[in-house]
Amino acid sequence: MTPEPRPVTPSPELAPTPARSTTLTIGGMTCAACVGRVEKKLGRLDGVAASVNLATGRATVSHPAAVSVTDLISTVEAAGFTAQLRESTPEPAPQDGLPPTGHQDGPDPRDAPETAGPQDPPDDGARAERHRLLAVALFSLPVLVLSMVPGWQFRNWQWLCFVLAAPVAVWGAAPFHTRALRGLRHGAATMDTLVSLGVAASFLWSAYALFLGGAGAPGMTMPFSLLPSAGDGTAHVYLEAAVGVPLFVLAGRRMEARARRGTGAALRALAELAAKDVEVLTPDGMGVPPLERSRERGRRIPVSRLRVGDHFLVRPGERIATDGTVVAGSSALDLSLISGESRPVEVGPGAAAVGGAVNSGGLLEVRADAVGADTQLARITKLVEDAQTGKTKVQRLADAVAAVFVPAVLTVSVSVLGFWLGAGAEPQAAITAAVAVLVVACPCALGLATPTALLAATGRGAQLGILVRGPEALERLRRIDTVVLDKTGTLTTGRMSVTALTVRTGGLDAAAALRLAATVEQGSEHPLARAVTAHADEQQPGQPLPPVTDFSATPGHGVRGTADGRRVEVIRPGDLTGLPAPLPDAVHTAEEAGHTAVLVTVDGTPEAVLAVGDTLRPDSYRAVDRLRRLGLRPVLATGDRAATARAVAGHLAITEIHAEARPEDKAALVTTLKEQGGRVAVVGDGVNDAAALALADLGIAMGGGTDAAIGAADVTLVREDLQAIADAVHLARRTLGTIRGNLVWAFGYNLVTLPLAAVGLLSPMPAAAAMSASSLLVVGNSLRLRAWRPGGAGKSARRPHSPRAQARWETR
Repeated sequence: MTPEPRPVTPSPELAPTPARSTTLTIGGMTCAACVGRVEKKLGRLDGVAASVNLATGRATVSHPAAVSVTDLISTVEAAGFTAQLRESTPEPAPQDGLPPTGHQDGPDPRDAPETAGPQDPPDDGARAERHRLLAVALFSLPVLVLSMVPGWQFRNWQWLCFVLAAPVAVWGAAPFHTRALRGLRHGAATMDTLVSLGVAASFLWSAYALFLGGAGAPGMTMPFSLLPSAGDGTAHVYLEAAVGVPLFVLAGRRMEARARRGTGAALRALAELAAKDVEVLTPDGMGVPPLERSRERGRRIPVSRLRVGDHFLVRPGERIATDGTVVAGSSALDLSLISGESRPVEVGPGAAAVGGAVNSGGLLEVRADAVGADTQLARITKLVEDAQTGKTKVQRLADAVAAVFVPAVLTVSVSVLGFWLGAGAEPQAAITAAVAVLVVACPCALGLATPTALLAATGRGAQLGILVRGPEALERLRRIDTVVLDKTGTLTTGRMSVTALTVRTGGLDAAAALRLAATVEQGSEHPLARAVTAHADEQQPGQPLPPVTDFSATPGHGVRGTADGRRVEVIRPGDLTGLPAPLPDAVHTAEEAGHTAVLVTVDGTPEAVLAVGDTLRPDSYRAVDRLRRLGLRPVLATGDRAATARAVAGHLAITEIHAEARPEDKAALVTTLKEQGGRVAVVGDGVNDAAALALADLGIAMGGGTDAAIGAADVTLVREDLQAIADAVHLARRTLGTIRGNLVWAFGYNLVTLPLAAVGLLSPMPAAAAMSASSLLVVGNSLRLRAWRPGGAGKSARRPHSPRAQARWETR
C-alpha cells in the first residue's frame, strides 16, 4: 500500500487567514440603491465581501480577522447609514472550577426573571413614524380635497392650503430630506433624494406661484386633472403634489414594512419555539421518580445557563428546553412546528427529545445533550436565515441596475426640464414634468423583488419541514430533471431488525457468531449495524459487548475489526461459490424474501449469514409517482444486490436501477448523468451518499441522516416524509415564478411610467400614488407564498397488482 503523503504545514507567514462571517443590522436603507452603496463601500475593504438584504435590513459580511467589526461598522456609517452588530444571546462558558448550572448550590443573581431580550426590538421608531403619518394625513387631506374639487374652492382657499402644506413639506417630509442630505454629503443619491427633490420642487414652485405668479389673487380657482393642463397666464400651484407625495410614500412604506414583517413571520415563529427558562433538577432531585418530585427539588433558570449534562423537568404543556435524552417518564411529543410531522411521537427512557417540541402528556426528566447553537432548532433557524440573506442571479442584476438607477433618473429629470424649457413650454409645465419623473421612479420594487419572495418561501418551507440553504439551491431545485434515490433510510424507514441467523455446519454456534458480529458493528453508524447490535442485546441481555479494536468501515461494503482477539468481518456476501453449506442457501432465501444478507467471517473463515429486514416508507410509491408527474426521472442507486434492488424498483415502478453501487460508483453515476445533459439531484442519508450529494447539481438529505450527508446537501428534509421532495420542487418553482413576476413588474413599471412622466402625460400626485403601489404590489405578490399548500400533483395513481408496501428489503 502506498503511504499517504504527509501534509505540509505552512509557515505562519504563508498560512491563509480564515475568513470570518459577521451579520450586521443596517439602518436607514430605503431602496435597492442603498443596498448597492453599502455593498460597494464594504467591498472596498481588503478581503471583504458583503451581501445586503433590503427586506431583512441585514448585511452578511465575510472578512479576514485583520478587519474588525468596528471597521465594518465605521465603513457603513461613513456611507450614511447606521450599523450595529446583530444582537444574540451567547452561551456563557462555564467558569473554571464551577460545576454545571444544574448542580450549583445557593442562589444566583442571574436567576432573576429576564427582561425583554434582543428578540423584542423597541418599537419607538415605528410609533414615531405612525404619528408622523397620522399628522401628515390630517394636514394633507383638506389640501387634496380642495385641490381636486373646484366647487369647494372658496375665496383665498389657496392660502389655507399653503398654510396646511408647509408643515407637511418641511416636517412631514423631514425623513426624506434628512436622508437625502446625508446621501449628498457622501456623494450618493437614493430613493429619498428623488422624493425630497420632488416635494421641494412642488412646494417651492407653489410658493413662487402664490407670491409672485398671480396664483395668490383672491377668487382664484384651479381645475383638477390627472394630466398637466395648458397654462392660462397664471402660474398654477402644486400643493396637492407637495402633500400627496410624502403622504403616499409614508403610507406605502408603512404598509410595505408591515407586509415585509409578514414575510418573515415563519422565522419569528421558529425563534418563539425556544423556551425562555427551564426547571433544572438539583442533585437531591435526581434519581427520584418524576411523579414523586416536588418543585423544591428543582429551580427555574434562564435557558442560556443550561449546560450539557444537566437534568431538567418538562411538565405537560411545556416546551422542551433543548435537545436531550429522556431519562425518566414517558409522554407524547408534538413536533409539528419543528418538522411538520402532525402525529405525536411517543417517547420514553432512552428516547431522543428535540428542543422546541411540546410535551403533550406526562412528566419527563431529560438530560441535556446539546445547548445553544448546537441544537436542532438553532440549526434550522440558521439555515433559514442564511437562505433569506442570499440573492439569486437575476436579483444581482436588478441590484446592479438599481445602483445607477437614481443618478440616471436625476439626469433624465434635468434633461426633461431643459428640453421643455428649450422647446418654449411654460416653466410650470416643464417643472411639472421634471417633478413627475422624480416622483414616479421606483427603485424600491427592484430591491424587494427577490428578498420578500425568499423570506416568504423559506419561512413556508421551514414550516413544511423543507430547509433550503440559499437562493442558488432554490434555483437549481427548480431546474432539476433527474432524481437519484438511495434506498436505505430514504425509500425505506432505515429501522431494521434481524430476521434470521444461519451458521455454517461445524462452525461457531449462533450465539457466538452473533456476539462477534455485534461487537464489530457497534463501531458503525449504519442502520444495519444498529439492527445487529440491538438483536444481540435482545438475545443476550445483561451481557455487555467487549470493545472492538482495529475497526474500519468501507462504505457500501461492510466493517471489520478485532473482537476477543479474533479478526471479524461483516460484509456483503459477494460471490457465493466458495461459501460452505448452508450459507449460500441462506443468502438466496434472504434475497427471495427481500431481506439483506450479510456475511460474517471470523479469522478469514465464513461462519454465518445474517438476514436483516427493512420496510419501505408508506409514502414511497406516492412520492416517486409525484416526482414523475412533475416531469422528473427517478433513478434507484443502491449498494444492495441486484435481486433486491429489482424488487424495490418494481414495487415503486422505477425502471432505471443501479445495484451494488459503492460510494464511488454513485459519484460516477452522477457524473455520467450530468454528462448526458441531465440536471441531477441526489437524495440520500448516509456517509456513503455524501460524495454523490456533493457532486450532484443539487443534494437533498433526509433530516434523520448522518451529519456528513446533511453537510454535503443543499436541501434538508426535516419532515420524515418522502413526499417533501416533490413539495420542495413545487415550492421552488412557485418561488422562482413569483420572483420573475416581481422583477417583470418592477422593470416594466419604470419602463412605462418614466416616459409618460417625461412627455408630460403624468402629473406628480398620481405619480406618487403609482410609485407607492408599485412596491406594495411586489410585496403583496410575495406574501401569497405564505399561504402556499403542497399537494399540487393531485391524487396519485394506485399501484397495479401489488399490496401496500410492508415487505422488507435489503439495505447495505
